[in-house]
Amino acid sequence: MSRHVRSLALLAAGLLVAGAAAGCGGPGDKAGNGEGKGRAQPAPSSSSPSSPSRSGKAGPVRLPAALTSQRLDWGRCKATDDGPAPGSDWRCATLKAPLDYGKPDGETIGIALIRAKSTNGSGRSGSLLFNFGGPGGSGVSMLPAFAPDYAKLRERYDLVSFDPRGVGASEGVRCRDDKEIQAAESVDLTPDTPAEERAYFQDAADFGAGCAQTAGKLLGHLSTDDTARDMDLARQALGDDKLHYMGVSYGTQLGGVYAHLFPKNVGRLVLDAVVDPAADTVGHAENQARGFQRALDDYLKSTGQDPDQGSGKIAALLKRIDPKPLPASGGRVLNQSLATIGITVTLYSKSSWPALTRGLEAAEKGDGTALLALADAYNERSPAGHYSSQSHAQRAISCLDDKERPTPAQAKKRLASFREISPVFGEFMGWDTAGWCHDWPVPGQYTTPEVSAPGAAPILVVGNTGDPATPYEGARRMADELGKGVGVELTWKGEGHGAYAGGSSCVDSTVNGYLLEGRIPRDGKVCS
Repeated sequence: MSRHVRSLALLAAGLLVAGAAAGCGGPGDKAGNGEGKGRAQPAPSSSSPSSPSRSGKAGPVRLPAALTSQRLDWGRCKATDDGPAPGSDWRCATLKAPLDYGKPDGETIGIALIRAKSTNGSGRSGSLLFNFGGPGGSGVSMLPAFAPDYAKLRERYDLVSFDPRGVGASEGVRCRDDKEIQAAESVDLTPDTPAEERAYFQDAADFGAGCAQTAGKLLGHLSTDDTARDMDLARQALGDDKLHYMGVSYGTQLGGVYAHLFPKNVGRLVLDAVVDPAADTVGHAENQARGFQRALDDYLKSTGQDPDQGSGKIAALLKRIDPKPLPASGGRVLNQSLATIGITVTLYSKSSWPALTRGLEAAEKGDGTALLALADAYNERSPAGHYSSQSHAQRAISCLDDKERPTPAQAKKRLASFREISPVFGEFMGWDTAGWCHDWPVPGQYTTPEVSAPGAAPILVVGNTGDPATPYEGARRMADELGKGVGVELTWKGEGHGAYAGGSSCVDSTVNGYLLEGRIPRDGKVCS
């Protein structure tokens, strides 16, 4: 799960379904408040050399006029795999972008866009582009669902989002069919025997091979750097001199890379639920182990339990489930890996904590139905057994970005330190450092992303002290790496993944003042 930083926006709809199955309501925190599930890092442009450890140098690629002057043909939006067609306010179009920015006159791909025009035409400030995280989240599906939370912003901006390359309607990548995905859920993600280890790493290799077979040459052109360049092309096609942007979770990494590549094109950028740009593969896994354990401790305190004792009890439950999965409804079973995922998903939002209580209580009594429903929400599995391809795009993007490839032996050596960080999530995160991109068919491109943006306009960086997936320490590091006078940090002492529209009028008014009026808060401002 070190790469599983899925944003609450990606989880909200599924949690509502899972909540109904488990006898609970969905999350009340703002969906779209932070990453996407996957922790990916930006890669260098194929046209710009990079150092061995950081992403590519800033600077535009010269594109043909056929792309930079293209006119978007906006029409009624169609239904997607993730939901019905949005209402009449919404229009969709396809942006043409180079498959390979190193060959800008070559083959093109389509980038799906969606837009709702500003409700105040005379006072319009331009477009506000959203990325809800993942990587791999479909903005075409999510923006209409969560647009009511952006009603104030829509008074001044056209609300715009997109499916990044490799996602949804933008040449979406799918590496396995539903039967193969369900079969893979039986693989032990914290292997205890040589046979389980072989199965774990063989499954990872098989997944990558499936991606290579279906995606072909696209697999080597799905980097965060590529998507950042797509965003600047979209800016031009939308007719905006500057990019105004709200990125959540993985979208913060994408926004930081955009600012590095195009500092002079930065308008008003908000980065909420910030992925730490200074952390490498192992560092991200350690950060998340701490973040999820911190959120679990807060949950346990809220129920009157001692965090150490409560975590020990949950760890013991998971250990019992490992050799003997629990029965669940529909003839399915809850194994240790799915149980861990079911616990994890409830920590993205404080309002999902009651679902965790019910799931744990049922599991202690031998019924895995509630935790399995929560795991299904995280895995985007419908009641009919159909799985979204979001996690496929997520893995393809993050493994192209990430140069590091810890070996199985290296991961095993670190397991003790991971368990010390978190008795519940540590081992899961530790194995993932080696398993996520094991034997990936496309080489990774760097260790940490370059987000420095000298000369860019001030960028608002928002961190939440209770964020489990993108721990708040990353916000300060992002602000520092953006550069002096560029990164401006805002902290919320809250719970859940992300901050904007999460329940703090202080956060909302500060972000709105920045986006709507250009008011830049004091660096280090805290909303409690």
